[in-house]
Parts: sequence; C-alpha cells; structure tokens
Amino acid sequence: MTNGAFDVPFDPTIAAIRFGMGLSPTIAPPASVDDMLTRLAGRDDIGVAIPIPTFSTVYPSPLDLRNATRALNAARGTDAEEAALEARSDMRAEGRAAVGKHMSANLARAMYTSDGFRERLALFWADHFTVRSTSGSRRHLVTPYVEEAIRPHVAGRFSDMLVAVVGSPMMIVYLNQNRSMGPNSPLALRRDGGLNENLAREVLELHTLGVGGDYTQIDVRQFAELLTGVTASGRRGGYFESRQAEPGSETVLGITYGGTEESLDHVNAALRNLAMHPDTARHLAQKLAVQFIGPDPEMSLVDAMAARYLATDGTLFAMYEALLQDAAAWSPVAKKVKQPFEFIASSMRALAVSRTEILDASLQQVRRWVLRPLSLMGQNWQNPVGPDGWPEDDENWITPQGMAGRITWSMQVPQEMLDDLPDPREFVYSALGPTPPESVLFAANAAETVSDGIGIVLASAAFQRR
Repeated sequence: MTNGAFDVPFDPTIAAIRFGMGLSPTIAPPASVDDMLTRLAGRDDIGVAIPIPTFSTVYPSPLDLRNATRALNAARGTDAEEAALEARSDMRAEGRAAVGKHMSANLARAMYTSDGFRERLALFWADHFTVRSTSGSRRHLVTPYVEEAIRPHVAGRFSDMLVAVVGSPMMIVYLNQNRSMGPNSPLALRRDGGLNENLAREVLELHTLGVGGDYTQIDVRQFAELLTGVTASGRRGGYFESRQAEPGSETVLGITYGGTEESLDHVNAALRNLAMHPDTARHLAQKLAVQFIGPDPEMSLVDAMAARYLATDGTLFAMYEALLQDAAAWSPVAKKVKQPFEFIASSMRALAVSRTEILDASLQQVRRWVLRPLSLMGQNWQNPVGPDGWPEDDENWITPQGMAGRITWSMQVPQEMLDDLPDPREFVYSALGPTPPESVLFAANAAETVSDGIGIVLASAAFQRR
C-alpha cells in the first residue's frame, strides 16, 4: 500500500505501532501519512477530552507546599502544631494521589487517541527535556511541566519549546539554576554566591548542539553567565532576577549578547540562535530517527530531516514530514523494543480497557497495574537516573529482570483489569494486525486458558517490538 500524497510504502499497522501507541479494536489506524500529519497539525483533541493540569494550575503547587511547611515551622511547640502537621500531610497525600491521576490520564490518552503520533512525540520531547523531582512531595509536578512547556509545542518551532522549558521552574530547580549567580552580580557579592554551569551545559550538550557539537568549555562558561538571572521561586514561578545576573556581555558560539541592561531577552535570543544552529538540527534529526526507525538510520535521512528543519525556521512538523516521507520509516523490520510505558499503554489499548476503568482507578490500583510494574521493567515513572533521560538501546530494556516484569504483567494484570478478556484467537489480530507471525498465531490458538492466550500474545517478541 502506498500513500496517496507521498510515494512511500505506507502501512497502517506500522503507522499505529511504530509511530503511535499501538493498534486498537475500536479505533482505526491512520489511513495515510497525510492523515497522520493532518491530525498532528490540528487541535489536540485527546488533550482537551482528557485534561491534565498545567504547571501553573496544578494543586498542590510549589507555593502551596512551601506555605504548608512554613505554617508547620511557625506552629512548632504550640497548640497549632498538630493541625499544621496534619494539613501538610494531607497536602502531600494529595500530591501523591495526583501522581496516580496524571499517570491514569496519560494512559487514557494513549489508549483512546486517534492521534497516536502526537502522544509518542510528547513522550519523546518530555524525555529529551528530562526533569525529575528530587523531593517525593513534588513528583506530581513533572506531568504538569510537560503539559505546559512541551506538549503545546510538539508540532511547532523547537525554539518555542526550548524557551518554555528553560524558563520552567521544574528545569530551573532540577539543574540548580536557581542557585546560580553571576560572580560579580549584586546578590553574589552580598551572599557569597557562585556560578552554576549545569543548565548551560545540558542545554548545549543534550538539548541543542549535542555531545559532539561545535562548542567549547569557554562557551559553556559564557552561556552560564548569560543564564544568571534565570531563577524560580514558589511565589513567582520562573522569572528573571537582574540582581543575580552577571554584569556585562557574554559571547556564546561567536555571538555577543547583553552589554547593556541584563534581561531575559538576551537569554531568549541566545536560546533561539542555538535552536537554529546546524548542529542542533542534526542532533534532533538523529535522535528522532533513532527513536522511530532504529539505532543506525541512514545519514541521507538525517540530513534531509535537518535540512527541512533549517529551511522552515526550526519547525518540528517539517522534520516529522521528512521522516514519514522516507521509505525507511515503513520498513517491515521492527528494529526497536517498546519502552515499558509504551508496552503497558499499547497493551491496554489493544485490550480496549475502558477509559473510565483507568481514569477512575484508585492510587493503589495504579500502583499495582502500572507504577510498580514499570519499576520492575526498569522504567521508574518520570524518574530517570540523569538529565539525559531514558536510554535508547534495546539492551537496557531486554534484561532478565525487565523481561520477567513484562511476562508477569502480560500474564497477570489483564485479568485483574478486565472481567471479560477477549478471545485470544481474535485478540492476536487486534494486537498485531492482519498478518501476525505464525508462531504467535499458533500459540494463541493452542493456549489452555483465555488469560494464557492473552499473555502469550502480549509477551511475544512481535508485540514487544515496533
């Protein structure tokens, strides 16, 4: 089957599995590349239907949590201490419950979207701009960060996403930018503060130019000085504090910024220039191609994606278009293993678990069905080890413990979630498409029980790969 708009060997099953959240017995797969791109360019329908609070609207907010702690500290040793302690405990419990609700909403979106490419891109860019909470009471803030700083920009200009991310309190606090002061700034001279290069280094090394990009340690230092002033607080969120900013101008990759009054405009100008650097274009193109096609994409594809990006003022949509128009995108060989969240989400989608079943699930159920299994499979939800996010290599996911976790989930969780499991002889087609491997088809038909048959299909290599 070829796509009507572009001369590529389009396959709706590959479109749903490789570029979406999997096949569904109730939602048709994309009809063409043009269909995929049209949906992505349109309204975020599933985001509207299943809302998630943004960082600016989430409860409890960083300010709520700070105020609760301050109220408790003020009440120490008084009759009000017990009530203040209970109030803070209740607020933290609401934060823990919010983690479960946000997970349920992410799953429900994946299970019921007709725009699976958008969901995959949201996951990809959330990983590209990884943040994690070092405090358990703030873990519920990660999904709202993605909802506010990343999701609105997945089909837009990369520079807009980059500016939103760098200005987000989550990224600022995660990389200790709020502690960074220009050595000669007014606040540093009074408080003995110092420069922190974390954000500058990660923006250059991970978010824009890449590890092999054309920058030096001098650029890192100069960029870190330019970023001073970018800070965050519970009351004000992300903002620019000129008293923390290093006076004077800074030169990053040969371009000089500032020199007059320090302001956020200079920072954003540098970010937008970094977004349009040729090394950034190649870095992003390479990462996208590896994510969706495999570990060794053809350089001609990477070059085409990067060129389209640069020719359209850094528009991500144009880069995706180049990706989907390449024949390699539609190779029948599945070169990638689904990451654990993708595996669980695509399993629930194939099983047609009801939207209310997952949205109304208790925190205990979400932990049992999703959060704990994800940890066993090696992907602690929204808590990667470092700012480089989750690994792309299959070897990191196909480990003895990881595979045991996937098999256990396949055999046990579907029957816990559903009173009536589908017939495995039909489910194998719902999950794998019209031409499942003969070995999986035989095993599904020969299974002794319905739950065994479902587990065999979900645990099969054919379902685990995309």
